[in-house]
Amino acid sequence: MDIYDDPAAYELSCGFREVPEEVDRLIAWSREYGREPGTVLELAAGPAEHAREFARRGIAATALDLSPAMCAYAKTMGPDLAVVQADMTTFRLGTRFDLIVTMLDSTAHLHGLDPMVAHFQRAAAHLAAGAVYILEMSHPKDRFGTEPSTGTTWTVEKDGLRADVRWGSLDDALDPLTQIVDDQVVITVTEPSERPGGPARTRVVEGVVPYRFWTATELEAAVRLSGTLEIVAQYGDFGDLPPSAPEAWRLITVLRKPA
Repeated sequence: MDIYDDPAAYELSCGFREVPEEVDRLIAWSREYGREPGTVLELAAGPAEHAREFARRGIAATALDLSPAMCAYAKTMGPDLAVVQADMTTFRLGTRFDLIVTMLDSTAHLHGLDPMVAHFQRAAAHLAAGAVYILEMSHPKDRFGTEPSTGTTWTVEKDGLRADVRWGSLDDALDPLTQIVDDQVVITVTEPSERPGGPARTRVVEGVVPYRFWTATELEAAVRLSGTLEIVAQYGDFGDLPPSAPEAWRLITVLRKPA
């Protein structure tokens, strides 16, 4: 089974993220650089954890993803959530949003300059006046530096479940021309027994995820070529850390339409 066909396992594997705190910061950045977010769109949302958190706070949230399984799961988990199945390079929703976000380096699924530029153009077309688009990506040093900021194996325990995750390896070969690596992903989910004293149940979800790693310079070039957005701020985490800080572990970019 492909990892994106098992949304529950995928969500559990990302359970180390502090989604409420991250949404706090997304709202703060929206207020600082854009506007009060009364509506929000999460692109390539997967299980739509961030969109669901926005909805829990009374913000009208829409989650967009290409995977039918992820969209069905998001609808079940977020009854107050609008869910759209669409491609993040071609979507046309006929409305504009106070805030657009893409989390968890989902733009790594865009494997070339043309789709990345198209993605930025579509996002810009759905921004309300003065609104911002906030994009979270892996920190470039994870693949292009000598000291990666994140690991490739981890364990999450949540609500009685356990996920042992191996998301590729830093030893996996990165194609120097395309900057794409085929991450071998294995998620082992352990569930309690259905009967007291019985053995725990496990299931394994695995697949190959082709990831395209972007440098900061390439990101800037794609934004410039889109002709629709400009970078107004960048951070190295969900706080005030700059991307150049040794402790930085993400590349978070705030974009806005040029004045």
